[in-house]
Amino acid sequence: MSDERKKLWEPSEDWLKNVEATRFIEFVNKNYGANITGGKELYRWSVEKIPDFWAAMWDFAGIIASKKYDKVVEDLNVFPGTKWFPGALLNFAENLLKYKDDKLAFDFQGETKVSKQMTYAELNKTVARLAKSLKEIGVKVEDRVVSYIPNLIETPVAMLAGAAIGATWASCGAELQPSAVIDRFGQIEPKVLFTVDGYFYRDKVFDIRENAKAVVEAIPSIEKVIVVTYVSDGKCDVSGIPKAVNWEDFISKDEDPPLEFEQLPFNHPIYVMFSSGTTGKPKCMVQSAGGVLINHLKELILSTDCKRSDVLNYITAPSWMMWNWLISGLAVGCTIFLYDGNPLYPDPLRFFELIEKHKISIFGTSAAYIHYLMGLGVKPAEKYDLSALREISQTASTLSPEGFEYVYREIKKDLFFNSISGGTDINGCFAGAIPILPVYSGELQGRALAMKVESYNDNGDIVENEQGELVCEAPAPSMPIYFWEDDDNMTKYKAAYFDFFKPMGKNIWRHGDYIVIHSDTGGITFWGRSDAVLKPSGVRIGTAEIYNVIEQLPEVSDSLVIGQKFQGDIRIIMFVLLNEGYELNDDLKVKIRQTLREKTSPRHVPKLIFQAPPDGIPYTFSNKKVEIAVTKIIHGMSVANRGALRNPDSLDFYMEMKDKLQ
Repeated sequence: MSDERKKLWEPSEDWLKNVEATRFIEFVNKNYGANITGGKELYRWSVEKIPDFWAAMWDFAGIIASKKYDKVVEDLNVFPGTKWFPGALLNFAENLLKYKDDKLAFDFQGETKVSKQMTYAELNKTVARLAKSLKEIGVKVEDRVVSYIPNLIETPVAMLAGAAIGATWASCGAELQPSAVIDRFGQIEPKVLFTVDGYFYRDKVFDIRENAKAVVEAIPSIEKVIVVTYVSDGKCDVSGIPKAVNWEDFISKDEDPPLEFEQLPFNHPIYVMFSSGTTGKPKCMVQSAGGVLINHLKELILSTDCKRSDVLNYITAPSWMMWNWLISGLAVGCTIFLYDGNPLYPDPLRFFELIEKHKISIFGTSAAYIHYLMGLGVKPAEKYDLSALREISQTASTLSPEGFEYVYREIKKDLFFNSISGGTDINGCFAGAIPILPVYSGELQGRALAMKVESYNDNGDIVENEQGELVCEAPAPSMPIYFWEDDDNMTKYKAAYFDFFKPMGKNIWRHGDYIVIHSDTGGITFWGRSDAVLKPSGVRIGTAEIYNVIEQLPEVSDSLVIGQKFQGDIRIIMFVLLNEGYELNDDLKVKIRQTLREKTSPRHVPKLIFQAPPDGIPYTFSNKKVEIAVTKIIHGMSVANRGALRNPDSLDFYMEMKDKLQ
């Protein structure tokens, strides 16, 4: 193993004894006659015995169902489209509301202004009251209930109330522009919209009532709008929004109505998830209640080791699948710490203050957040008591080996660092944690349990220790049951994931990530989206290979690289965002090129380097850089959906650059 991939953490005897994955191995060995002794064997068993794994997960997680399944899966060879757990009847919300005691379900902090708490008992009552009101206005099984709200307690309450009566849920964060919301919700024709008066960001108030009005006027299917008061003093004025009523006036006055959970098939549609929409209208991916539930429980219990005693957090918003994942923590009975606002305001170490104060034990964040702290050179461990923190989970984009080392050096020496990767498409992970294995710098610990993940080269051959495409060779329960308005032949679905390797006779899910699977550790290094791969002189380079080096430089706060077709080849163009006090002069360009040449190869060195303006690197709402949109602009193509970006104005700079680069 190369020096770069250092072992950073090894589970102690005490950790191994108490971790849920160990209990699960004992459960499987006892009930399935297996002889699993460690993390790698557990993974192997999970993909060799896929039906047994999911059956074991059902029992181990204690899934509540009014009718048990007839079999685990109809046919693993039907891919896509096989049926999971046929015959079962259950309710998603019932599984998330099985705890009814006085333990905190939600601990909410809205940046610096608003804080609020809700116990499991209060949550059950509030959901029951809201479900009664939704039923009274005619919401039925499979009607769409949607929200355009920040990360408030009311958001999961609304989802659970809809789910309890069999509705299908979709959400957008309040930070999205109306055009992006209309592009998403307009396709699925919702009956009810939950929205809000506004939100806080960096202590400024953003009133979104006009945005909500635009959404309602553009989507005729919306019959009722329920508005949560968040930024107003007293009840907010909703008179400007058609069909609107205040939350307080809508929710049932009955203090304790019965909560009857609609019993539905395992593959009942619970969520419509949206692709980022950076290459056209967002795809609407429909996911099943049972599939999302059992997959989230697998990831929360076995991979994240989440327990009732934990305080679980992810820096997320309802536009991103990590919000759905976080809310499933209710099924484990932990306390969910919800945060809304800028996690770096009013101080870059704000979240460590919150970890100390709220005793957050599992903290979820992005690579961009860790790289930002690392660039500032801050040392959270010196300033805050992080004794409650036992795990950091990281996703969204690729974290450099130095980022892994920074976590252990400057945040906490003895914690489980859980780097994960998957997608909105499966509402979960293809790769990530097996918490009974060591952590190596720059590596996700392994393939996700029961996900038959491999790396394929261009010929469709399985490869290790070299870069290839992440593929999944077998179905999994949380894969979409269908795409909205797809045909009977699943044409859109197959085009999205299955067509790429079809010419090579392979019927597999191609996810679009560029990875290396290491044969020695079983770990995985991610190199960025394969559709953003650079190919100068035909050599494939993952963009993360460049970012991981360049964003270590003290001068550089962020960067974006694209490949431009030029004179019969591809040339690499780099855009850099600089830290305060630096300018892109010839010396810095030489330093950037020299560093890349020394730490990667001459092929990685950009032909041209430009300074981007402040906020000039485009990002999706789930914190992913958008190389594709910039590549399209530079090649004179139009970008269909600017509203899919967190900072759409950043693209104006590249429009101006286009002619200079021809």
